[in-house]
Amino acid sequence: MTQTKEERVHQVFESIYKRYDMMNSVISFQRHKAWRKDTMKRMNVQPGDHALDVCCGTADWTIALGEAVGPNGKVEGLDFSKNMLLIGEEKVKEHKMKHVSLRHGNAMELPYADETFDVVTIGFGLRNVPDYMQVLKEMHRVVKKGGKVVCLETSQPTIPVFKNLYFFYFRRVMPVFGKVFAKSYDEYSWLQESTMSFPNREKLAEMFREAGFERVDVKPYSGGVACMHLGVKGKN
Repeated sequence: MTQTKEERVHQVFESIYKRYDMMNSVISFQRHKAWRKDTMKRMNVQPGDHALDVCCGTADWTIALGEAVGPNGKVEGLDFSKNMLLIGEEKVKEHKMKHVSLRHGNAMELPYADETFDVVTIGFGLRNVPDYMQVLKEMHRVVKKGGKVVCLETSQPTIPVFKNLYFFYFRRVMPVFGKVFAKSYDEYSWLQESTMSFPNREKLAEMFREAGFERVDVKPYSGGVACMHLGVKGKN
């Protein structure tokens, strides 16, 4: 029986959770940390804010949000992989962040009331959901008027020669890295497929606007291999 995208992605992350953090560093050559740090500066999260990290995985961005909002704020991380959340829970405990909590749930149907959060993030997770627009609309629903929704995701370079090298890396090299470092060739083959089929940064910006966001800001990183999209929910 053919698996749905949701079933396949769930299987992948339930399998690779132990080596997920290490592989992120290998695949991105450690650049993912710098991308997230710059994105956090652009977000300008305030102490006391209430934030949600969708597809939080092992909770690195969730914890960064926890540091930004401080003990008077609140951060929730949501993911559909219980194994990934187990790793995240350990990190939250290590950081002694009582104002940060993790929850098992589906990005397609966020279990929160309308206009609950000041900021909503999704990092390297939107490409893995069954319906990109559905998730964008759900994030738009749960963020407050004037609040920000931010997506940090792999993207596709536009510089001709660099673009060809990038495609070769993702199609041929990354799955081999997965086999060598994580013993998971098939899983990392899937991840490159999801990256290659993901909308480019111009199309994703259009989708942000279609989902209802205003003042959409786009920032490519490292020649366009990753990109931040930030949208604001209108106050009307």
